[in-house]
Amino acid sequence: MVFLETKVLLEDLLFPESPRWHTDKLWFSDMDSHKVITVDLNANTETIVEIPNRPSGLGWLPNDRLLIVSMENCSLLRLDPEGITQHADLSGLATFYCNDMVVDKKGRAYVGNFGFDYFNTKPFKPAEIVLVEPSGDARIVAESMSFPNGTVITPDDNTLIVGESFAARLTAFNIMEDGSLTDRRIWANLKSLAPDGICLDVEDGIWLAAPGRHRVVRVTEGGKITHKVKVKTDAYACMLGGSDRDILFIATSTHERINGRIEYVKVDIPGAGLP
Repeated sequence: MVFLETKVLLEDLLFPESPRWHTDKLWFSDMDSHKVITVDLNANTETIVEIPNRPSGLGWLPNDRLLIVSMENCSLLRLDPEGITQHADLSGLATFYCNDMVVDKKGRAYVGNFGFDYFNTKPFKPAEIVLVEPSGDARIVAESMSFPNGTVITPDDNTLIVGESFAARLTAFNIMEDGSLTDRRIWANLKSLAPDGICLDVEDGIWLAAPGRHRVVRVTEGGKITHKVKVKTDAYACMLGGSDRDILFIATSTHERINGRIEYVKVDIPGAGLP
């Protein structure tokens, strides 16, 4: 197994999540400061927009308009030149707060949700994955998910893989022409690791943040761990970026959702697919 150590790119955040590499910058949601922020490799930052109901998953339409999950009111928002617009109301489809998502090359967004009131330790309930078309039309494409979280799409656009945090596994689906998901199967059983934000590399490995374990790990299909990165606090999401997509960015914070950071480490296998 390969062990790697991180450096700090950015600190003084609260709870960074959903990192994405886009236009030579890392984009992420700082949930508890209600901001979508970018940072470049020289640590220059910019606040893109503020989202009152906590921003989460990020992605882009084919016309480069930014989509943002607004967690607490279960909305998918779109950043237009004139400001924020509601792209889709998911409150009638999502069981509880919306969370992470991936947007495919056609602009279709696959949005997960908690399923239950996790923050107030309410009883577990299964959740859905909601597909939002570029038009804003939405429908459920997967049910009985155990807290669907970080999600990736393979470079051939044929497979979606999602982390089920409360089932300690990565689950794969075939993507049909109309965006529907079929042939549900376990991609990797992670045993005691609860996957949060994930990203994919060119050798079909998946990096996943493992909250509560102070680490990010790389796994291959079936669940073999090949690389491990330890962090001092906790890792909640990761993204491969940089000009060669060989820099692993890690969003970290504490259990109290303070002292948030963007950490990074150079890896030997570059990123692939979406996001």
